[in-house]
Amino acid sequence: MPVTGDQSLIKKINQSIVLEMIRNHCPISRAQIAELTGLTKGTVSTIVNDLMKDHLVYEIGPGRSSGGRRPVMLMFNKVAGYAVGVDLGVNYLLTVLTDLQGNIVHEQITPYQDLTYEEILSLLKKDLRTVIDQAPSSTYGIIGIGIGIPGIVGNDGTILFAPNLGWKDVDLKGVIHNEFQVPVWIDNEANTGALGEKLYGAGQEASNLVYVSVGIGIGTGIVLNGELYKGISGFSGEIGHTTIEVNGKKCRCGNKGCWELYASEHALMQQAKFLSIFRGGDDREINLETLIRLADEGHTEVINLFNQVGEYLGVGTMNLILSFNPELVIIGNRLSKAQPWIVNPIKKVLNNRLMPYHREKLRVEFSSLGVYSSALGASSLAISNFFSHSKVTLE
Repeated sequence: MPVTGDQSLIKKINQSIVLEMIRNHCPISRAQIAELTGLTKGTVSTIVNDLMKDHLVYEIGPGRSSGGRRPVMLMFNKVAGYAVGVDLGVNYLLTVLTDLQGNIVHEQITPYQDLTYEEILSLLKKDLRTVIDQAPSSTYGIIGIGIGIPGIVGNDGTILFAPNLGWKDVDLKGVIHNEFQVPVWIDNEANTGALGEKLYGAGQEASNLVYVSVGIGIGTGIVLNGELYKGISGFSGEIGHTTIEVNGKKCRCGNKGCWELYASEHALMQQAKFLSIFRGGDDREINLETLIRLADEGHTEVINLFNQVGEYLGVGTMNLILSFNPELVIIGNRLSKAQPWIVNPIKKVLNNRLMPYHREKLRVEFSSLGVYSSALGASSLAISNFFSHSKVTLE
């Protein structure tokens, strides 16, 4: 059905344009908004007054004059409300409180091992309450909660399958909404990681990128032509469960030889158990931070192990590049902490195995947000939803 516009719709479209202009280009004057958007100065002035009444925009005083009176500059009120973003990992919770521009105001990190759904849910509620209680007073309060999880998420937010957590058909969205009475958004953590990097991190200038989340497992978030690609059912990006060893190890997903069994943090930990430096010791002492420290101290066995995992990362990344021909691949999540020890084997594989055509315009970088990509991307889901009432999309 074609979209037709009455005065109310036109006003909503114009308000959306003006608010986005102020959010993205502040400080900015009314005259500059009119010039950049093509709207009349009177229309811009009326919309700005409405936005000021809604506490979304405020004046900060005069700017530079190009002749005549100095213009009054406008700012987006990023503290009109706050959002919560959660990176729910296999062995940790990272919860952040952000303003409406994605700046972290407060954070909470809680590590854990081998907990049940009920136990993780209890920790999640506790950490959410902790960061929410830290929110400063604001006009709109907590505008929503976004959660990134390592698994397959349905279009309605139901967690259909999270093999590394042992979860199946979990309505976490409904439980958290009932507890906190704010909008809740749930997506795969690699998708939220890709959003985080696209909005705030290394991917801001890229229209086509793949974010590779390397934690206990491996997932990918795919951005094509500036938009997150999720596939027909929302399940795209499960590249960690593509086969790279035909008769390889058995995976929790039911497949064999999955990429994440050879190139993830979990794979690193499993192989580290066989190193002489840990033989006869307590496996609980083996963690990513310890291995990085040992590599920094020059332990050859550990350096060789990082090299092996890095080569497997390179092989899977090569497959992604051949499939999507992106301008940028971003490697993120916890294993990005080991960048000094895995970057060379990754690039060696890509240089040796990729055709020059695919390498020509390609950049491979590590996350500029570190471990915060997914949590910030999850927060952005709540922020986007908050502003969706002011956005109009015409099909």
